Amino acid sequence: MQRLFSIVRQFKEYFLVSILVIASFFLITQNDNRQIHRIRALAIGFMGTIQETLSWPPNFFKLEKENAILRRTNVNLADEVNQLREARLENLRLRRLLGLKETSRFGLISGKVIGKTLHLLRNTITLNVGENDGVAVGMPMITGAGLVGKIIATSPHYAIGQIILNGDFRASARIQRSRVDGILAWEGGKYPLLKNVPKTLDVKVGDLLETSEYSSTFPPNI
Repeated sequence: MQRLFSIVRQFKEYFLVSILVIASFFLITQNDNRQIHRIRALAIGFMGTIQETLSWPPNFFKLEKENAILRRTNVNLADEVNQLREARLENLRLRRLLGLKETSRFGLISGKVIGKTLHLLRNTITLNVGENDGVAVGMPMITGAGLVGKIIATSPHYAIGQIILNGDFRASARIQRSRVDGILAWEGGKYPLLKNVPKTLDVKVGDLLETSEYSSTFPPNI
């Protein structure tokens, strides 16, 4: 305690000045004089300017971090949009498949393409359905757009399909309008060919092809 009093006596002038300064500020804040108000406003404005100036460098350094966060957010949003777009397309495909099931006269097994092999003239696809789902070798593959190919190999849970654009694919087909028969085959070009059709028969560009009753693999009218 004596040491404290000794310190106070030693720095009594500084303590007195501090007390007087604090009292002065208190009196200024409590004073309603117009000049005091103006001084107070100028002081507040000056302090605000200093604080705003000093606060800029931290915001500048935070800018890069905020940009990184915004970039990640943008990537996430783009990914969500892409997933929604894929879901919409999948929805449309499923709707077409349901429509095919409702109108088809065949017993259908729905499957999804999970792989494909594009090897010169030996193009095949892999489906996520197999023997346990009722799939067997020789079964035709179709979509709402028509014939795709046929099953050439199976396992309990998967199947391999030979598509129309395969050099070994053959199907008895006919033109729906004129009933002209031929053999549907692919020889590596852009489109399959309807072969063994005499030039004198009624064939026109845009005619629709369908499988015929002469096929030993495919039901007619696909």
